[in-house]
Amino acid sequence: MGKRDVYLTHEGYEKLRKELENLQNVKRKELSKAIGEARAHGDLSENAEYTYAKEAQGLNEKKIAELEDKLSRAKLIDESAMSKDEILIGARVKLKDMDSGEELEYALVSEEEADYSANKISITSPVGEALLGHKQDETVKIKVPAGILRYKIIKITRE
Repeated sequence: MGKRDVYLTHEGYEKLRKELENLQNVKRKELSKAIGEARAHGDLSENAEYTYAKEAQGLNEKKIAELEDKLSRAKLIDESAMSKDEILIGARVKLKDMDSGEELEYALVSEEEADYSANKISITSPVGEALLGHKQDETVKIKVPAGILRYKIIKITRE
């Protein structure tokens, strides 16, 4: 089975591209310098700094390869062609918790862009998946490990 496409908003694509650029151009140089400095300290078999720097270099190269792979499979989402009244990837939704009365706002994004601290939830998360395809004024029941969430969809927007 081939690898699946990675759907990204323009903002998400740029964020990954900048992260890759930083790892390739800044982090690589820093780690190479750290390895050189540690190597200068002598016996490599007992040199913790050298071992650490080599491990960090390996992890950096792995992250670079992962980002290159994601970006090579990226499909940019054309949000201008998407329905404005239906919850789809890229939509920003305002919800009202029917039990607490609290209002919440989320942006629905790909797994690669999900960032709960920035209210960006993945379309593959239980909440994100349950919201897909619904329209304004609908009430959605979502089964989560803690029980059942009931949200009324107040507003759907696109940026």
